[in-house]
Amino acid sequence: MPATAPSLTREQRASLEAALDARQRELRAELASKLRNQDDPRLVGLRNRLEDTDDWAVADAMAAQDITLVSRDLAELAKVEAALARTVEGSYGECADCGNPIPYARLAAYPAARRCVACQDDAEARERLRR
Repeated sequence: MPATAPSLTREQRASLEAALDARQRELRAELASKLRNQDDPRLVGLRNRLEDTDDWAVADAMAAQDITLVSRDLAELAKVEAALARTVEGSYGECADCGNPIPYARLAAYPAARRCVACQDDAEARERLRR
């Protein structure tokens, strides 16, 4: 297991929380711009790509790309919101696997990180073996 890293300072924690808040706002704005309401206000849909082209195959490919981008943004938003929840509950910056503090450099690079580098490497190796 990794060596224990120093805990986050108050300034580091505030900086990371601000980065998470900013990313959450950015992702929500991106999602809102990619999605629009249909005639039924209970439904959310993607823009009709046939308006952009007269070719159904191209429109389908463009719509598939839109869906992929929305899915990616939703997944990232879930990770950011989970990190923000950890800031509230007091476990932000602790590795979910080994419990050691996650180094500030890792969190600065990826504020939504749940694991230290060593545990993330182990988790990815297990995932590769599972596949």
